[in-house]
Amino acid sequence: MSIFVVAEIGINHNGDLKLCKELIDVAVVSGCNAVKFQKRNIDEVYTQEFLNAPRESPWGKTQRDQKKGLEFGKEEYDQIDKYCKEKKIEWFASAWDKSSQFFLREYNCNYNKVASAMIVYEDLLKMIAEEKKHTFISTGMSEIGDIEKAVKIFRDNDCPFELMHTVSTYPMKDENANLNLIKTLRNKFNCDVGYSGHEPGIVISLAAASMGITSLERHITLGRHLYGSDQSASVEPNGLRNLVASVRKIESAMGDGIKKIIPDEIPIAEKLREHINNSSN
Repeated sequence: MSIFVVAEIGINHNGDLKLCKELIDVAVVSGCNAVKFQKRNIDEVYTQEFLNAPRESPWGKTQRDQKKGLEFGKEEYDQIDKYCKEKKIEWFASAWDKSSQFFLREYNCNYNKVASAMIVYEDLLKMIAEEKKHTFISTGMSEIGDIEKAVKIFRDNDCPFELMHTVSTYPMKDENANLNLIKTLRNKFNCDVGYSGHEPGIVISLAAASMGITSLERHITLGRHLYGSDQSASVEPNGLRNLVASVRKIESAMGDGIKKIIPDEIPIAEKLREHINNSSN
């Protein structure tokens, strides 16, 4: 089974639909299977006190201005849905609240996503699991007990899912990757496991690709210098193309694990062992 590669646009579009479409184009050209967004109802996710607090940003001087500036509504998602269909690439989003999950149902995407921050939000998990769509569950910032509760919700609802090993730091330090946890999660929960990476570069993601992951998610950007908290942990266009091409090469190289002489080896074996055969005569 081929690794399902997700280009996480998230909020790296910076509220600009033109930039968003350019990022979708990058994902398509790179050979990704899907693009992913984040959806929030800011009045449900954040307190009024927080939203009224000062914050300088391109959209104004408060947290509300910044959060609202990064959020797409129905008009933008209608265009995203249409554009992705034209480009023949899947799209889906991680909802951070129940009203956002309800909003996303209008688009009938084929996949759902539980963000690491939301893995402990059991009411939201139940709402997602009721839809019975294949769901990617990120496991950053969580203990094994948190993951157990989430897995139980999805299994109780007979909803297909896979876990995604995640370390929720932006960017992640190499020494914190703990890729062996991919095997731990697979063995403990007897399910498919993917990897959602926040590290600079692509080496750790490629290592994960050699460990039997079923999905790979990376944030993407047109430039890490752009405004936004996720940009520094994102992959630029050239890096994304290299990542996807390398993942496909790794998949091809893994093989079936059965020792045998391949046809291309036979004439080489005959030539290099000719002196052995001659000495036996």
